[in-house]
Amino acid sequence: MKTSEATFADKELGLGWHPKRVLLILLIFSIVMMFAAFTSGYIVRRDEGNWREFDLPVSLLVNSIIIALSSAAMQWAYFSAKRDEVKRTNLGLLLTLGLGVAFLFGQMHSWSDLVAGHTFFGGADANPSGSFVYVLMGVHAFHLITGLIFVGVVLKRSLSYQVHSRAMLSIGNATLYWHFLGGLWLYLYLFLLLNH
Repeated sequence: MKTSEATFADKELGLGWHPKRVLLILLIFSIVMMFAAFTSGYIVRRDEGNWREFDLPVSLLVNSIIIALSSAAMQWAYFSAKRDEVKRTNLGLLLTLGLGVAFLFGQMHSWSDLVAGHTFFGGADANPSGSFVYVLMGVHAFHLITGLIFVGVVLKRSLSYQVHSRAMLSIGNATLYWHFLGGLWLYLYLFLLLNH
């Protein structure tokens, strides 16, 4: 009975989407709307004047490469799970987690670079241009932490042999969310480069 219930839980219902996938898509949509509001606010505020120009830290480019590599590792884990290659799935998930943590530490290093360049979030010496950069990076970092937790949960399931070709929902959702977070960061980085 438990096997049939587990199989049913992973099946897609209704219009072809599992309810958990629908919830994830709604979450992604709400995050897109939030960052659309932030980037729109950035453009409007920049055009009002009193906008300090400064160079973006080179470490942001390095972080962009790291998150792109983490997305590739996540995709490798997904394909490995589809082929029932458990060890490779676990390795891909571990790589994703490691690169995700490296990205977060890289972002903290970028914040240090910004402070060293006299770009502050708040205080007497702050400017809205710098404050926006900190907000965009900080809110993205928060969502990346939620993604790391999600990937960690999938890794735990995979280590218990609960992620394989007949149980792809959890790793499929984690892969979609992780790719979204990677794509979101690349968008933010390009946005800052082009609108700086």
